[in-house]
Order: sequence, then structure tokens, then C-alpha cells
Amino acid sequence: MKRIKLYEASDKMIDLISDNYSMLQGLSAFGIQLGFGDKSVEEVCNEQGVDTYTFLTVVNFLINDYTPKEADDRISARTLLGYLRASHSYFLDFQLPAIRKKLEESLNFKNKMDMFILRLYDEYAHDIQLHMKYEEKTLFPYVESLLRGEQMNNYNVDTFARHHSDTKGKFQELKNIIIKYLPQDGLTNHQLTDTLYDIYNNEEWLSNHSNVEEILFVPAIRIMEEKMKNADVTARISDIIKSADNGEAISQREKDIIICLVQGMSNKEIANRLFISPNTVITHRRNIAKKLQIHSLAGLTIYAIANNLIDKTIFEEH
Repeated sequence: MKRIKLYEASDKMIDLISDNYSMLQGLSAFGIQLGFGDKSVEEVCNEQGVDTYTFLTVVNFLINDYTPKEADDRISARTLLGYLRASHSYFLDFQLPAIRKKLEESLNFKNKMDMFILRLYDEYAHDIQLHMKYEEKTLFPYVESLLRGEQMNNYNVDTFARHHSDTKGKFQELKNIIIKYLPQDGLTNHQLTDTLYDIYNNEEWLSNHSNVEEILFVPAIRIMEEKMKNADVTARISDIIKSADNGEAISQREKDIIICLVQGMSNKEIANRLFISPNTVITHRRNIAKKLQIHSLAGLTIYAIANNLIDKTIFEEH
């Protein structure tokens, strides 16, 4: 029976597992080896290279349905990526083949229904394989690129979410057919019952896996995308300032025009303010753009703030 509590870094790992033996599979996916004695969760995670906060987030989410805030940037996308990738390997390379073998051994194949049951299992297993292979081909490499500080221009996590098929309930029809319609031979088929129990357990695991992806992993990726976006904006601002610093000297008259422009004045208004013609204003604006390599009002505003031509608090007040 599950112990309903939020586990903390100071709790003993053995207590967490004893209270929730289903997390043994989770330990394997995180790459945590057994034999940790009476060490705390934090001690075990630190020794085995697992982010403690992310591990506890997944544990408390799966055990107690505890969901962190969507903007929780303490969750390690790198740790979740490793967890999900290992979970795929466990399910595709071990669990699905093991259940199929047990199912095949428990059927007597004396009638066509047994053959159709095995075929139905293979169809569902294939659907799950396609689902996971899609993630490994598209989402996982994308996250790795973000972790390297790179971002693909033609892909983001929303693209993944739109094409993310649901694997929950894939085995529901198979379970119902076995329970309702499998012919009886007068003997209790303990192996079939045991196989059916495994199918139920793995359907629950599959649901948990999908929930971790949707509720924990996808928001963690969005946070990385946002950080990447902010870093790009900062880099562009730096380039604008650097370009301005390396350009030709800006005259005082050109500075006056920049100030007027960032204050939202039109060419005619600038001409009236500075007692020059509108055509002269246009000429100055062309020279400014050529010298600074800045062609937008936003860029001129950044330049004006960076060079103390205007007070940035004017914009903050609005």
C-alpha cells in the first residue's frame, strides 16, 4: 500500500522504495543502482549522478499526483531526458517482448481466437513502438540541441505536442477480449491470468510515462526555449550596440534627431522642432541608418538608451 506523503531529500531511499515498490522500475530508468544501504535520497542521487530535485519531482508526481508549477525551472530537462530514454529502452527491449512470450505460452492455439489475440497484442505493441520511436527521432534530438545551446528553426515543443499521439488505453480492447471471450478448456490457466495481470500493470506504467512527458517534460522544454529566446534577444541587442560603437561618429544634430524619433515624432514634427526642412530630416535619417546599421525604431531606442541619449525610466514608467 502506498504511503501518502511528499518525499524529501532527507528521507531514506529504502523507505521510499519500501512504501512504494512500484518505484523500483523508476530507479532503473534514472540509472540508480541498488545496494544504497540506509543513505538518504539526496546522498544516493548525488553519488549516482542524478538530479535530486528532478528525481523527487517525478516520484511525488507518480506516487501522490503532486504537480509542480509549470514555470518550475529547477526541473532538469537533461535528467528527464535520460529517464524517458531509459524507460523507452526498458519497455521496448524488455517488457513488451517478455509479455508477448508469456502470452504466447499461455495460449493453446487450438482455435483461431488464440491467434487473433496474439495478433491484436502485436498490433498494439507496434503502435506503442511507433509512438516512442517518433519521440526518439524528433523530440529527443531537439532537446539535446537545446542543451547544447542550439535551437532548430523548423521545430519546437509545440510541434511535438501537435503530433504527440496518446498511448493510454492501448491494451484495453485486448484485456476485455481475453476476459470476456477466451474459450475455456475446463482448467484454470494461471499463466494467462498472470500475463493479464502484467498487461494491466504495464498499461498503468504506460499512462504514467505519458503523464511525465506531458506534465513535466514538455513544460521543462518550454522553459529552455524561452531562455534560448531571451539569450538571442540579448545577443541581438549586444550586436546593435557593438555595431553602433564601431560605426562612424554620430553628429550632435543626428543625436537630436534620434531623440526625437524615439519619442515618437514624425519627420514634420522633427523639422519644426529643430528648425530644418523635412527633406533634411530624411537625409539625416538615412545617414544615421548607414552609420549605425540600425533600421528600426526599436533598435534606435536601444541605441539611445545604451548611449545615455534618453532616460530608460521614461519607458519603464509606461
